[in-house]
Amino acid sequence: MRVLVTGGAGFIGSHFVRQTLGGAYPALADAEVVVLDKLTYAGNQANLDPVADSPRLRFVRGDICDAGVVTDVMRGVDLVVHFAAESHVDRSIAGSADFVLTNVAGTQTLLQAALDAGVTKFVHVSTDEVYGSIEEGSWPEDHVLEPNSPYSASKASSDLIARSFHRTYGLPVCVTRCSNNYGPYQFPEKVIPLFVTNLLDGLQVPLYGDGLNVRDWLHVDDHCHGIALVAESGRAGEIYNIGGGTELTNRELTERLLSAVGVGWEMVRPVEDRKGHDRRYSVDITKISSELGYRPRIDFETGLAETVRWYADNRAWWEPLKNR
Repeated sequence: MRVLVTGGAGFIGSHFVRQTLGGAYPALADAEVVVLDKLTYAGNQANLDPVADSPRLRFVRGDICDAGVVTDVMRGVDLVVHFAAESHVDRSIAGSADFVLTNVAGTQTLLQAALDAGVTKFVHVSTDEVYGSIEEGSWPEDHVLEPNSPYSASKASSDLIARSFHRTYGLPVCVTRCSNNYGPYQFPEKVIPLFVTNLLDGLQVPLYGDGLNVRDWLHVDDHCHGIALVAESGRAGEIYNIGGGTELTNRELTERLLSAVGVGWEMVRPVEDRKGHDRRYSVDITKISSELGYRPRIDFETGLAETVRWYADNRAWWEPLKNR
């Protein structure tokens, strides 16, 4: 089997690649892995260093919007796992053009190439942010899409294009929608690595608004495990939510991070709330649990402690990124 992983040098994609080549997913045992990554600011080939010597890994630096490159890497591919995306909400608010180009046009380019190449499974990795905000309860997969930021709107658009390629052309596409990820190798613009690395350097951390926005936290290893289950057994044309089962306000998360680093609330700097800031996210994971046997395996307390320890022990990885 040959697997194409787009965005495979990013945070989540590189974890999937490392786990695949490390034998974590029996259905992908002995698979050849082709990584396509543009290596933008959030892509880092060093994320693949632990598996760089694997004879089953091929790395291609390229843009998913480049039809020629995409056509070339798609040859002989059985499975596509599509992580590549512009993904930071704040950046999308500052300028949305790159998000529409990469997330929408890039996804269409990949889907067309996969269709032309006869790919047997295409897993499109999306986000719970496409649903908007929910006051109570949890979103099922058939909930209406109400994205509120340019980022989430671009991802919702890519979801619909992926669905259309299944309905119109019969391409075996599955869409996954995850809650907030955390873990090692996450680019330090995201809240957990940003807060941890700031605190390790004795810097204050910025807390949006009243700090009562709620997110469900999902360890990257659980997310990738869910994606592997969908790649193996997910039904074509279906959407699967992947959640972690730990809902916290941003204030509660901040308190846990302060405690983990051993500092007090004086290290928090309140800042003006983000534009269009969704109040609460919560995904219903009944479908993936009942159909594919998924459950989150890493409890948040353990996962967060291990993540903080990883950043404390790996300054050589994140300091150049923050300095840049």
